[in-house]
Amino acid sequence: MALEVDIVDTEGTVWSGPADRVIAPAGGGEMGILAGHVPVLSVLKPGDVRVLEPQSKDSLRWHVTGGFFSVDSDQVTIVVDEATPALAAAR
Repeated sequence: MALEVDIVDTEGTVWSGPADRVIAPAGGGEMGILAGHVPVLSVLKPGDVRVLEPQSKDSLRWHVTGGFFSVDSDQVTIVVDEATPALAAAR
C-alpha cells in the first residue's frame, strides 16, 4: 500500500506520484508519514521535504520555504511557497 503524493507551489505541480514514506518539516517538528496515517493538517516550516518512492534506495528532496500539508486516506498534499530541488539522500 502506497501513499499518493502531490507537491505544488505557486507555479503548479512540482511532483506527483506514489511514495512509501514522506518526511516533512511540520510546525511542531519533523513528521514522518506512512500509509494508514491518521488525517492531519499542519503548517510547514522552512526545511526539506523528503519523498521515498516505492522500490527506490534514494529519496527525492526539496527545500521548502513554508506552506502547509494535509494527509487524508493515504493522499498527501503539500502546498509550498517555493520548492527548490535538493540532492537525493540514501534511505
